[in-house]
Amino acid sequence: MSKKLQGRWAMVTGATSGIGKACAHKLAEAGVNLVLCGRSGEKLDALKQAFANDAVAVQTVDFDVRSRKEVERKLAALLERTEIDILVNNAGLALGLEPFDGGDVDQWEEMIDANIKGLLYVSRAVVPQMRKRNCGHILNIGSIAGKMTYPGGNVYSATKAAVHALSEAMNIDLAGTAIRVGNIAPGAVETNFSNTRFSGDANRADAVYEGYEPLHPEDIADLALYILNAPLHVNIQEVLVMPTAQRNPYVLSRSGQ
Repeated sequence: MSKKLQGRWAMVTGATSGIGKACAHKLAEAGVNLVLCGRSGEKLDALKQAFANDAVAVQTVDFDVRSRKEVERKLAALLERTEIDILVNNAGLALGLEPFDGGDVDQWEEMIDANIKGLLYVSRAVVPQMRKRNCGHILNIGSIAGKMTYPGGNVYSATKAAVHALSEAMNIDLAGTAIRVGNIAPGAVETNFSNTRFSGDANRADAVYEGYEPLHPEDIADLALYILNAPLHVNIQEVLVMPTAQRNPYVLSRSGQ
């Protein structure tokens, strides 16, 4: 792996678990300094300790991406002292799997606030600094759901379709700069995703991944690092990545089926 990322600063939202945590570890292995973001200061402090033996600097910033005022205040202070080279917009969630007409409006708003508004708030704070320096790389974590929805996926799919559209829009609006934007759209990844979606119902969450090997957070982190290591004249704008057992949301080969 190239050493061109060494010494740069990467900011990762939703860094305390799943894909965000895996990305943080892969970046640290590549010598990238980290700004770890999440809602829980306690979890961020514990995560920071995991990098004690890595030769990288680590900062933590606790905020809720859904709160515009909180994002603006915390990131304004951060950006005064740190130049961000890489932004991984990973924070987000899925809630519920009910038909559209039976959905929980509070859950809809939480997904819209985190998956769309949160990405916008964080990017709006960071990108002007990148534009001023004419360098930077943004990776948005989308989903196959943003391209092909499924029963009960209604609002979650809509939020990930927005991530897809915003990734395209960012690339267009940043034309003429050296800033690159990529959208990683995974299929089934075994994280806390399903546990959150089903409000802690472990049986329902476990059933999502039964009978096949899903993607692992480290698979997405490996892909993220590959994209970030691409030569400066190469902009990998979108990648759809699925488990071998899954070809789209409707075609999934489980053992015994």
